[in-house]
Amino acid sequence: MKKHYLVLLVLLGSYNLFAQQPSQLNSSQIYQQLEKLDFLGSVLYVAAHPDDENTKLISYFSNQTHANTAYLSLTRGDGGQNLIGSELREKLGLIRTQELLAARKIDGGQQFFSRANDFGYSKTPQETLEIWNKEEVLKDVVKTIRKFQPDVIINRFDHRTEGNTHGHHTSSARLSLEAFDKAADDNFASAEAKTLGTWQPQRLFFNTSWWFYGSQEKFEEADKSKMLAIDAGVYNPLIGISNSEIASHSRSQHKSQGFGNTPVRGEQLEYIELIKGKIPTNNDVFEGINTNWSRVKGGEMIGKLVDKIKEEYDFTAPSKSLRDLVKVYQLIEKLDNDHWRTIKLEETKNLIAACVGLYLEAVTQSALTTPGETISLQIEATQREATGVLKEISISNSNFKKKFTTTLNSNQRISLTEEFTIPTTTPYTNPYWLEKPSELGMYEVSNKVYIGLPETPSTLKANFVLEIEGQTLNFEKELVYKYNDPVEGEVYEPFQIVPAISVKMGKPILIFGNENSKVLPITIKAFSNNISGQLKLNVPKKWKIDYTQEDMRFSKKGEEKLIYVTVTPPHEGSEAQLEARFITSEKEYDQHVVEIDYEHIPKQILLEAATAKLIALDIKKKGDKIAYIEGAGDVVPESLREIGYQVNVLQPEQITLKKLNEFDAVVIGIRAYNTVNDLAFKQSILFEYVNQG
Repeated sequence: MKKHYLVLLVLLGSYNLFAQQPSQLNSSQIYQQLEKLDFLGSVLYVAAHPDDENTKLISYFSNQTHANTAYLSLTRGDGGQNLIGSELREKLGLIRTQELLAARKIDGGQQFFSRANDFGYSKTPQETLEIWNKEEVLKDVVKTIRKFQPDVIINRFDHRTEGNTHGHHTSSARLSLEAFDKAADDNFASAEAKTLGTWQPQRLFFNTSWWFYGSQEKFEEADKSKMLAIDAGVYNPLIGISNSEIASHSRSQHKSQGFGNTPVRGEQLEYIELIKGKIPTNNDVFEGINTNWSRVKGGEMIGKLVDKIKEEYDFTAPSKSLRDLVKVYQLIEKLDNDHWRTIKLEETKNLIAACVGLYLEAVTQSALTTPGETISLQIEATQREATGVLKEISISNSNFKKKFTTTLNSNQRISLTEEFTIPTTTPYTNPYWLEKPSELGMYEVSNKVYIGLPETPSTLKANFVLEIEGQTLNFEKELVYKYNDPVEGEVYEPFQIVPAISVKMGKPILIFGNENSKVLPITIKAFSNNISGQLKLNVPKKWKIDYTQEDMRFSKKGEEKLIYVTVTPPHEGSEAQLEARFITSEKEYDQHVVEIDYEHIPKQILLEAATAKLIALDIKKKGDKIAYIEGAGDVVPESLREIGYQVNVLQPEQITLKKLNEFDAVVIGIRAYNTVNDLAFKQSILFEYVNQG
C-alpha cells in the first residue's frame, strides 16, 4: 500500500441530521470498504426490543472485523414510553424502527425484525410465547437466518433464565437457540426452505456480563472457560476514532427512550459465552471458519486481485483503483454462489462509485404526492474523477425511461428536468406491518416477502445506467424531496405517496359519563388540487350524530376544512365506532394521513382509519379536581377530562402543599421523574400531601 498521506476519517461526518441526505465516502472510508470486500463472514445479533442490542459488538464486528453484521430485533418496541413526544403504541414502534435504522447507519450493521408485537411487560417466557404465537415468530427467526446466513449468532439474553428478566428477553434467546438448528432442517418451514435454502450457523454465543451474575465480584469469580473476551474499545488509527465511540453515537440514536450515551475510551471488554458449536482456542469467533475468497468456488482469483488493490491503494487518488475494481466486479458476476455474489457485487459497485466520486440524485418538487399526479423531477449526475457515460434513467414500476449517450466528464455536472406522472396503481406509503389490524402479540403481514424487513420498500426508485471503464452498472436511488432552509441549509425529506384526501377525527375516543352531547371536530385535508365531494358518517345504532352535509371543494393542495359533529349517547351503556369517509365522484377516502417528524429520523407517514371509538359508561365519579404532573408521552389529562374531571396541569414551581390541598387527587404521569428533574426536590411535599389523606 502506498503511504502518501494519512487521511483522517471523521466517521461521524458521514451521517447527518437529516437522515435522507446522501453521504459520500472519503478515501479512508473507501479503504475500510475494501477491507470489508475482502472478508466473507457474517454475524447475527439477536434480542427482543429496539435498544436491547449491544452497539459495541455490532460496531466491532462490522468495522473492526469487517464482517457482514446484522441485528434481529424481534419487536419494534411499541410497548415502551416516549420521552420526545406523545406518540405511543404503533406510532412509537414506527419511531423506534427508524431509530434502529439510524443507529445501524452509524455502526455499519443491517437491521431485521420479526412480526412479534411488543405488547408490554411479560413476567415469563411461557406467557410471551403464547401471546406471540411461538411457531410463527420462530419461522421469522429461521427465515432471517436462512436469508442472512450468519456463521455466528450472538444472543443478548440468557435462554436459561426464567422469571429473572422480561419474558420477551428470555424468549428471544430461546427462539434463537431453537432456530440455530431449525434453520438447517429442510422439514421446518419447508416451502421457504425450498426458496431460500437451509443454513447451519457454526457457533451460538450469549453476550454475558457482570449484570447477569448480580455483581462484578461474582462475575470475576465465574468460570470463564467457555467465554471469549473481546476488546470492543479498540482504537483504529486509520479512522481516528475508537470502536466504543462509534457505538456510543449509535446508541444515542434511541432518543425516544432516553439512551443518549457518552463514549468511554480505552479497553472495553465484552464477554460472549459459547452455547453451541466448538469453542475457539483464541478470541476469534471465526476461528476455523473460512472467511476469505477461497470460501466460494472461483473466488481465489478475486481474493488476489482485492489484495493487490489494497496493497497499491493510493489515499490521495482512489480513482487509480478503478480499473482493477471493475475487473473484480466482472469476476464476481461469474460466481455460482448467489448469496455472496449478490452481497459482493453491491459492495464493489459502491466502491467503484466512491472511487470516481459519483453523485446521482432524483429530486421531486414536493415531499408528498398522490397517484396519477404529474410532478417535476430534477435529475443530477456528476462524476468527479475519470469519465463515464450516462446511458439511461428510468423510474421503477412506471413507464418513465430516458435513453442517453451523454459523456460524464471529470467534475462536470449534468442537470435535467423531466416531467413524471405517478402511476394510478402506485400504493400509498405506509408501514407494511400496520396495513392490517394486528393481534395483541402479532402483526399480520399480507405480503410475505416483506417479513423481516425494517420498512416497506419504495415502489418508485430512480435507476441510473452508466458505463464506467467499459462496464455497464445500474445504480438505484430513492426519489427524494429537498429544499433550502435559511438556518439549516439543504434539507432532505423522503418522497411519499398519500391519498388525495385525509380525514382526521379530532379525538380517537369519546367517553360519555352521562347523556350530555359532545362535539367532535373532523378535519378534511387535500393532498391534491381541485377535489370536491362530501363527508359521510355512519350512524351507530342508538347513537345520534348531527352535522351539516354540504359539498366541499378544495382548489389547492394543502387546503383544510373543519367540520363539527355533535354526538349524543344512548340512554344506556354502549360502545360503538364512528366511521367517516369523504366521497368524490371517483373514489372514497377513509384514512387519516399521520405525519411523524423528528430531526434524528426521516419524516414518517402512517395511514390510520378515519374512525373514533364512542363509549357511554355509567361512571361513578369521586371528587372533581385533579392536579396533574406531566410525564413522557402523556395524554392522560385529556382522558380524565373526557370522563368529567377538572384537570389542572401543574409545573414543578407550582407544587406547594397549599396548592395541592386545592385538589381531590394528584396524579403523576408516566416517567415524570425521568423528564422533570425538579420533581425530585418536590417529593417531600407530595408525600406530605398523601400523609394528610
